Amino acid sequence: MQLSGDGVFGQAGDRDEAIAVLRTAIETGVDHIDTAQYYGPGVVTELIRPALDPYPEGLALVSKFAARRDETGAVLPYDEPHELRHGIEDNLRTLGVEQLAAVNLRVMDNAAPAGRFFDQLAAMVAARDDGLIAGIGLSNISHDHLLRALEVTDIVCVQNSFNLAERKSLPVLRQCDRCGMAFVPFSPLGWPRSQHNAILTNSAVTTVARHHGATAGQVVLAWLLAIAPNVLLIPGTSSRTHLRENLAASALSLEQDEIIRLTDQFQ
Repeated sequence: MQLSGDGVFGQAGDRDEAIAVLRTAIETGVDHIDTAQYYGPGVVTELIRPALDPYPEGLALVSKFAARRDETGAVLPYDEPHELRHGIEDNLRTLGVEQLAAVNLRVMDNAAPAGRFFDQLAAMVAARDDGLIAGIGLSNISHDHLLRALEVTDIVCVQNSFNLAERKSLPVLRQCDRCGMAFVPFSPLGWPRSQHNAILTNSAVTTVARHHGATAGQVVLAWLLAIAPNVLLIPGTSSRTHLRENLAASALSLEQDEIIRLTDQFQ
C-alpha cells in the first residue's frame, strides 16, 4: 500500500526505490506480499510484476477486493458478486499469474443484510473452485461475519485493523487462533496519524524500546507477534531502510512483564 502515492493514490514518489523495496524484501526472506488493485489504483500490482517476475517459488501473493477508487482518490464500493470476480481476474492479468494464494473479501458495509454477505462469499467460493484463488480471506469483519462465513466455507485468513490502541477485533483474533487461521493486522502501528503518534510516543513503548536498543515501531510489531501464534504481520513501507527495521522486529523477544505492561497501557 505504501508503494503508491500520497493517500494510497497515484504513482509512487520514487519508482526505482519502490521496485528496490520489493526486491530487497524477497532477498531477505519475505514470502508474503499483501496488495490490492485499488492501491493506486493499479500502481502497486503494476510494480510487483516488473520487480519480481519470474516470481520465486513459494511466494504468496495475496490481494483484497470489494473497493475501487474514483478520479479523486475516494474509495468506493465495488462489491457486487460480478464485480468481485472482475476484480480478481483483473488482478491476475496485472500480476501475470494464474492463481492468487489468497484473496480477502473486504466488507465495505458492516450493516448490510446477511444475504448480501453470503452472495459475496458465493462469488469467492466460485473463484476458488475455478482455480483463480487458492484460499478465501476476509477483511474488515466482525466476529459474527466470521462465524457466518465458516458455516459455508473454509477461511484461511482474516485481515482487520488491530494494534496496541485498537483491539476491538480481539474476539476475531481468538476465533482465528482456535480455527488455525492467520490473523493479519492492518495498521499495526496505528491509524490515523494521531493514533500512530500516540502509540509510538507512549512512555511504556519508548521505555521498552530503550531497554532493548530497539525503535518504538519494532516494539509495537514485536508485541503483535507475541500476543498470539497466528499473527501474520504486513507492515507497509516505501523505503529499504524502513523495510529492514520492520523485519528486525521478528528477532525482538519481549519479556512477559513487558508484554503485560504494554497491553495494560492502552486498555
